[in-house]
Amino acid sequence: MTTQELIAQIHKKKSFLCVGLDVDTDKIPAHLLKEEDPVFAFNKAIIDATAEVTVAYKPNIAFYEAYGIPGWKALRKTIDYINENYPEIFTIADAKRGDIGNTAAMYARAFFEDLGFDSVTVAPYMGRDSVEPFLDFENKHTILLALTSNPGAFDFQTRDLDGKALYKRVLETSATWKNSSNLMYVVGATKAEYLREIRRIVPDSFLLVPGIGAQGGSLEEVCRYGMNENIGLLVNSARGIIYASGGTDFAEAARTEALKLQAAMTAFITE
Repeated sequence: MTTQELIAQIHKKKSFLCVGLDVDTDKIPAHLLKEEDPVFAFNKAIIDATAEVTVAYKPNIAFYEAYGIPGWKALRKTIDYINENYPEIFTIADAKRGDIGNTAAMYARAFFEDLGFDSVTVAPYMGRDSVEPFLDFENKHTILLALTSNPGAFDFQTRDLDGKALYKRVLETSATWKNSSNLMYVVGATKAEYLREIRRIVPDSFLLVPGIGAQGGSLEEVCRYGMNENIGLLVNSARGIIYASGGTDFAEAARTEALKLQAAMTAFITE
């Protein structure tokens, strides 16, 4: 998917909602555990219920790896289902990969070619040669961890490096890499006060923003400081939507919560 196609979907749906598919079998409705593939059954119902107002889905790969081969099968069925039935929706492999050379290239092939994701999250700690293999793929996007929403972000990301915070160095340096136009960045909603400065460094890039809802982030602050002329935001919600109900009405409850967020987002979108 190209960036322009993503922007078009945002305006069509009046939404920049990303739904995180972080599926824990201890939390999904009990009746689904009788299904042959409970994880996929859950995902399919959530996707069908929320696709109308969602522009991106983000499976967190750890939640599938934890279940071994059945988990990987559920992940493949999920991404295939989205690509076949909702090809207009942007897909994010939240894998946070980060390794050098041929290893990075193999990770990129796994998520872009084999599984068919539009994007993948990547950790920048190992530098340029750990990221550029992902950037080589045309119309695929690499979402670089810049300033995350967890408390430990302050351990390294905001520390000064020669008078400038490390996350700013990551943003500035990554913009010089080959095919950097394929970059997006993760910026946590709980760090909304940093968004104004981030936009000075990467004014045109899309930002994937987790942390709305259960983690306490403010949609209004994220939009005030992070939105650009092309919207430029994918705001993620996982637990607040997919676990809105633990009963047989879980899909309807997820749709209700997604509609609430979409309605709030519409107020910030101008034609």
